[in-house]
Amino acid sequence: MTHPQDQHPPQDARTLPARDHDASEALLERVRQAAATGTALRFVGGGSKGFYGRPVAGETLSLAEHTGIVNYDPVELVVTVRAGTRLADLQAALAQEGQQLAFEPPHFGEDATVGGTVACGLSGPRRPWAGSVRDFVLGTRMITHDGKRLHFGGEVMKNVAGYDLSRLMVGAQGTLGIIDEVSFKVLPRPAASATLRLEMGLGDAMARLAEWGRKPMPITGAAHDGETLHLRLEGGASSVANTQAQLGGEPDGTSFWTQLRELELAFFSRRHDDRPLWRLSLPHRAPPLALDGDTLVDWAGAQRWLRSELPAATIRQHAAQAGGHATLVDRDRAHGVDAPFTPLSVVMDKYHRQLKAKLDPKGIFNPGRLYEGL
Repeated sequence: MTHPQDQHPPQDARTLPARDHDASEALLERVRQAAATGTALRFVGGGSKGFYGRPVAGETLSLAEHTGIVNYDPVELVVTVRAGTRLADLQAALAQEGQQLAFEPPHFGEDATVGGTVACGLSGPRRPWAGSVRDFVLGTRMITHDGKRLHFGGEVMKNVAGYDLSRLMVGAQGTLGIIDEVSFKVLPRPAASATLRLEMGLGDAMARLAEWGRKPMPITGAAHDGETLHLRLEGGASSVANTQAQLGGEPDGTSFWTQLRELELAFFSRRHDDRPLWRLSLPHRAPPLALDGDTLVDWAGAQRWLRSELPAATIRQHAAQAGGHATLVDRDRAHGVDAPFTPLSVVMDKYHRQLKAKLDPKGIFNPGRLYEGL
């Protein structure tokens, strides 16, 4: 039984405080100039998630110098941080107080930033049990299209003028405004953890997970690689020990969960497999899809990674029939498909365009990052 060391930031980052530098005035001025000239801006933090989405044609606006923890109250479980702060620096500060970002965000590189984490809205293996990025964002300060700083939400969840803009910024990839600061709810790190390997097929694994899901077990990770069910247990020492004894299996002392979160397993490597990589979001009890290719199952079945040469339309049709959707996520083939995200329905496209027109009427914020014309 061990503490969850594979979720810590790199060792050399733990003792480094987040550098404090407020670059908001320079960012505001740059946006005002862009708005006056109609110049499109392409936002960059650490560049670690540049592969996720469509390419943006515009002048680069870096947020990497807008850094620092603005406020951290471990007792109230709230931290406010500037968007350019390295994710590793924030996690190091939280770890010193025995706390964490429970949604387990992926880094995809040592320069990953807080702003990029929120903008992309990606969560790690703990997401089904802890919640998503959106669930932990309490408030944001954003820079609007006319070069103003507006604060939405706060250190308690709050709607403003009918829009929960704090949460709308999650996953918007900068198309609605610039994330200036973010307030997160943080949680204590688990007292103990254990990782297990159980050799079984996918069908048996899914049946076991459905059974265990009806019991109060401290499972915070469940993935199947085609041959083995990988489990992570986290919680009180006695709860973890009792569950480990009940489930059996072999202890897994590898860095599997870190490699899964960071897409560093051999399954995700282009050197290992040159077929396009798809992320399928499905109901967790959806049966295996009849798609040619190889699959790695995460989130106890709700997230499935697919290596396949099938056409995008075929993959998306099967995902939709199962009640989900499919996204092209290929770090080695950046922007290899013009539409990496599932095309919007007519109704959803209308709402997206209305929201874009309201918050970015001149179309200067990361235009086209999510969809053409948005």
